[in-house]
Amino acid sequence: MKNLFKTLMPYKYTALLVLLLMAGQAFCEMNLPAYTQALIDTGIQNRGIEHIVPEAITQEEYLEAERYMTDEEKSLWEGAFENADDGVYHRKALDEETLEEMDEALLSPLANRYADIRGEEITGAVDADDTNLMAMGIAYAGDCDAAAGLDLLTIQNAFMFRCGGLMLLMSIIVMAFTTLESLLAARVGASIGKDLRSRLFKNVMSFSSTEMDDFKTSSLVTRATNDIQQVQMTSTMILRMMLFAPCICTWSIIRVYQTHAHMNFIVVTGVIAILLLAFVAFSVAMPKFKVMQSLIDALNAVSREILTGIQVIRAFGREKTEEERFDKANDDLYRNQLFVNRTMITIVPVLMVIMYGLTIWITWVSASRIDAGELQVGTMTAFIAYAMEIVFSFLMIAGMAIFLPRAGIAADRIYEVLGTETSIKNKEDAVAISKDDEPTVRFEHVSFRYPDAEENVLTDIDFEVGAGTTTAIIGSTGCGKTTLINLIPRFFDATEGRVLVGGKDVKDLTLESLRDEIGYVPQKGILFSGSVAENIRWGDQDASDEEIKLAAEIAQADRFINEKADGYDKEVSQGGSNVSGGQKQRLAIARAVVKKPKIMIFDDSFSALDMKTDVTLRKALAEHTKGSSKIIVAQRVGTILRADQIIVLDEGRIVGKGTHKELMESCEIYRETAISQLSEAALVK
Repeated sequence: MKNLFKTLMPYKYTALLVLLLMAGQAFCEMNLPAYTQALIDTGIQNRGIEHIVPEAITQEEYLEAERYMTDEEKSLWEGAFENADDGVYHRKALDEETLEEMDEALLSPLANRYADIRGEEITGAVDADDTNLMAMGIAYAGDCDAAAGLDLLTIQNAFMFRCGGLMLLMSIIVMAFTTLESLLAARVGASIGKDLRSRLFKNVMSFSSTEMDDFKTSSLVTRATNDIQQVQMTSTMILRMMLFAPCICTWSIIRVYQTHAHMNFIVVTGVIAILLLAFVAFSVAMPKFKVMQSLIDALNAVSREILTGIQVIRAFGREKTEEERFDKANDDLYRNQLFVNRTMITIVPVLMVIMYGLTIWITWVSASRIDAGELQVGTMTAFIAYAMEIVFSFLMIAGMAIFLPRAGIAADRIYEVLGTETSIKNKEDAVAISKDDEPTVRFEHVSFRYPDAEENVLTDIDFEVGAGTTTAIIGSTGCGKTTLINLIPRFFDATEGRVLVGGKDVKDLTLESLRDEIGYVPQKGILFSGSVAENIRWGDQDASDEEIKLAAEIAQADRFINEKADGYDKEVSQGGSNVSGGQKQRLAIARAVVKKPKIMIFDDSFSALDMKTDVTLRKALAEHTKGSSKIIVAQRVGTILRADQIIVLDEGRIVGKGTHKELMESCEIYRETAISQLSEAALVK
């Protein structure tokens, strides 16, 4: 969970601004039920009259009311009015606080006066919170205003329009604040997603093959897509819901207390019921949340494997088997998600029952109190609104408590990748290769073992590739040829011994400068979506059109390129799926040639070429790349006959070293391989 909130830290000031906007929004929203209460209680029931002291009163009634007052009350009463020439006393422009004080102080005499007028009698002590007495005082003020010639309908309409206008203003403010909050939250969420994807991709790009094997491609894809989406969505929800819930809950509790409805026990009961519901749902769904991401990983892995090997699957008639394998992974995820969704969906109707049950309970309790004059209808309406806001706020908190764990797991998976440092990195004192350094490669008693492996893949490899020479590496499948050449650009680091380029240990060189001097053609020709020219230009982004065409000619790729109407502008599908294996290899070779590197590495890069193209391509390479040192991994002896040096590997060890002629005499393994592949005439060339 810590990693989830860590993603929000760079945006803490934006989060603070959102919190302030939400506090303002909550304040405005909490005023709306109060205005509704005022419209019902004061605007409708009390005809817009807010205080028991009349706005105007006849002289006769003014004096009559004084008969019910003490000397202190008379002083307040007389100080509230000013005499007019028409025999009517008008209330002075008193502030709201003074009027509320007078409501409390003069309630007893004015209620008693109104009771005498109606022939009624007030029993018991006078309480300012007594709804009936306040209603009598308001009614008295209304009768006095009417007798003094004031239009009560005008008073009522003025109050209604004033409250309605304030409600409209509050609604506009809430709308503006909500819009700003949504924009800021969406921006933060999108920024978090963009930042995490960028950092994740950048870190993965630095991974060596060891880290890639540890995480697996399918898992990295899931972490870069689904996991980041979960974190992004939840971060937005945190800003929109998790911060808003405390604001709305705090204001609602304050407002519930201010209503003096004395039904707080109902709200507490509802909150406890919701928290119990969330706890049960959380306990049931949480274990499923924890395994969901791994099930998505598994589904991605199966899908990727099936789509990549679709031709092999069809060739062996394994469609049904692979469909069953996919269905199993898909069904596992389906059952997991179905269980979680059912659990979450069950919360909604139960919550509705709780909410409507609370509303019915509040209405039931309020009905008898309204009938007894202890509570007004508007107060009940406001209390229900505030109670629902409190319930909703706890619902939001409970909902976040359910979604946060999944996002927390996703964030942990993301930061697991971000926190992994590549085992292949620059030393602090690493230096760049000098342009004057000779393009030599030297293996000094190199041994290599994969992480967690028990045995070496390579043992005591010792040879040198001279500047401008060609060294070939040949051996049986699995003898370590590809692993050996992967030590040169530091895809792996040697376990023992040293690999030197230009006389310097590759570990002492910066990765950028080392790999900039190497033209690498992998065993499997990998192309990228884009045009033919763009794929060749991968070797050198600044290469001119003439240099691209020359590289294609050297790689013997110009013939099939020019056969197409769009030539070098022909689009290559992702992975090069719309070109043949031989065309892939030639484009990959052209990509390395256009780079003009000091060292060229060909990892069995001629295997898909016919013999004629193979010979022509190697002649062109020898002619145009004389200054480069070339290392060729090959299975065919015919490809390496004229190499300056041939290294024969067997089970990770060098068992032969020399020219073709020398090895035919000194190396039994090489001789047997050559005899099995070439005719007698070819062997003596």
